[in-house]
Amino acid sequence: MKIIIGLGNPGKDYERTRHNIGFTVVDALTKRLDGRGLRSRFKATLAEGAIGGTKVVLAKPQMYMNLSGIPVREIVYWYKIDLNDLLVIYDDMDLPLGYLRLRADGSAGGHNGMKSIITELGTSAFPRLRVGIGRGGGAAIAHVLSRFTVTEQAEIDAACDNATNAAEMWIREGLVATMNDTNRPTSVPAGVEPTDD
Repeated sequence: MKIIIGLGNPGKDYERTRHNIGFTVVDALTKRLDGRGLRSRFKATLAEGAIGGTKVVLAKPQMYMNLSGIPVREIVYWYKIDLNDLLVIYDDMDLPLGYLRLRADGSAGGHNGMKSIITELGTSAFPRLRVGIGRGGGAAIAHVLSRFTVTEQAEIDAACDNATNAAEMWIREGLVATMNDTNRPTSVPAGVEPTDD
């Protein structure tokens, strides 16, 4: 069994913002799920079913980003999964727009949702898929809560498709194969070196 959690903020005010990339990817995965539709439980929106014959739970926490760890902990404890079978998908300002990075472990990197999850689970040792949103030129909070520009949208749509495919590959083929396939630049500007952590 696999659990995939996409991070974001609940409510219409935050829809399609940079900080809600995790929600966007989970919504796309839900369309590929052979099983039940959405329901509310554990302070999250859940969908259960199967992908490639593997039982999958998809979740979008419905508490604000800095409290994401609370529903994540409840979901993980209820389903009693090994943390190797948990994948968290979220935005990352330290990655250029459209760049994906899959890791088995790592720090929160300043992301409040990941800080909360690491605190609640008591460990950082679980897979995570970061989707680059770029840093922007202004304040970090304003940037992550902004929406993509018209010129950025096509690129981020492609990145979300790639992230959705990567999550499905992780379900079907495991972490190492997916890392080898995913951790390649899609549109890294010249001279930009994305961080590993």
